[in-house]
Amino acid sequence: MTPTARLYDAPSEPPAPAQPGSPGPWRITFDTNPDDCNLHCIMCEDHSPYSATQPERRKAGRPKRRMRIDLIRRILDESKGAGLREIIPSTMGEPLLYRHFDEILDLCAAYGVKLNLTTNGTFPKRGAWAWAERIVPVASDVKVSWNGATKQTHQQVMLGSNWEDVLENVRVFIAVRDAHARSGGNRCRVTFQLTFMEVNAAELPAVVKLAAGMGVDRVKGHHLWVNFHQVRRQSMRRSHGAVARWNAIVEAAHEAAERHRLPDGRRVLLENIFKLEETARDDIAPGAVCPFLGQEAWVASDGRFNPCCAPDALRRTLGDFGNLNSVSLRDIWRSPQYKTLQATYARNALCQTCNMRRPVDA
Repeated sequence: MTPTARLYDAPSEPPAPAQPGSPGPWRITFDTNPDDCNLHCIMCEDHSPYSATQPERRKAGRPKRRMRIDLIRRILDESKGAGLREIIPSTMGEPLLYRHFDEILDLCAAYGVKLNLTTNGTFPKRGAWAWAERIVPVASDVKVSWNGATKQTHQQVMLGSNWEDVLENVRVFIAVRDAHARSGGNRCRVTFQLTFMEVNAAELPAVVKLAAGMGVDRVKGHHLWVNFHQVRRQSMRRSHGAVARWNAIVEAAHEAAERHRLPDGRRVLLENIFKLEETARDDIAPGAVCPFLGQEAWVASDGRFNPCCAPDALRRTLGDFGNLNSVSLRDIWRSPQYKTLQATYARNALCQTCNMRRPVDA
């Protein structure tokens, strides 16, 4: 399972922001197979042992949510000439379990768009080497869910993961990536991606050191979405003391990035690792703008258009914008309802408390 519900990510080479009135998003996330996962991360809205999603689905006799590949084909074809540069396969579940993943890779090559992947590091079915040989040529960034610098912490958060196995998988993936780049091919970035929680926050500087030693280009993440009362005390935004601890950890993480360099001397890139104001308990970045509206799009497994990556039950409260099985993405993008959300989101309670905003100077 990926490290949280859904995670915002900056591209390998940050593009110019989409202009107002842009014909379409520069990046689309397809929720290809949110019900398929081989891990049970404690904070995951669908696969946590605290989540009722899967038991309720089975009890109701509902099939697993799996996107039809023809929907992805059609959206990519309709997006030609509209500024699309990247696609992300499901950030819920493990995308490498999607039966049509090879075709997604082929579609990226055919349409000239990059793949931005989040995986839990198990590289199921084929192993890290075989997957790397397929993924590296078309990827902009491969984010490996990583929730500790020690075996105990990582496995405590990502239930079902094996620390020694994922360490070796990352080493293998990076070896293939580097060999591909040396031969003149594409060099994708590799990222450790965390959910910042009480259980793992203190290990963040050590995660940075580990990344540098392994050749991992970037460490990023975001604060916990509290989907269950059982993880409420994991939030680093829950109290004055938690915020103060987090701020000290941020300082130590940046010092670690300065001290421990990548093999080529570069500094590990840190993203979304910034100090919080006391008001962050309610608003993580007062005055910050939404990084998604007018920029990116999400497509649910059933084709529903979503404006952002908030947990599903929450983002549904933002409105019903249409289903891409019957409405074109361009029509939704230009619709009065979507434009109204862009103009009014700052007054929306969900947007005001969103974990994904960040200070402009962070």
